[in-house]
Amino acid sequence: MINYNNKKFRPIANTENGETSAETIFEYKQEGNILTSSYKGGDILKGHLIGLVDDDGCIQMTYHQINKNKEIMTGVCRSTPELLENGKIRLHEVWQWTSGDHSKGNSIIEEID
Repeated sequence: MINYNNKKFRPIANTENGETSAETIFEYKQEGNILTSSYKGGDILKGHLIGLVDDDGCIQMTYHQINKNKEIMTGVCRSTPELLENGKIRLHEVWQWTSGDHSKGNSIIEEID
């Protein structure tokens, strides 16, 4: 299992219906297979996620956030890790809003220092 504890991530790609951007920073915490994160930046004033990490390092999570329009947005996501040559982690995400238009999207976030 990959340990995500104390790792920070930044989006490098997102579909148009997503709210994260290169200004959004995720700070991951992990205890056992339970993952949590606080995040903010860009169009997101404040967000949290909670999820479970499986033996392959994949994360099944739910998230909620408040955007710059002061709307509460919620969703679900599955993240699949890719280990990069430099030792960093890239997460390939498939997500869906559970609020708003319930649309689906894809994003990629990458570990930063």
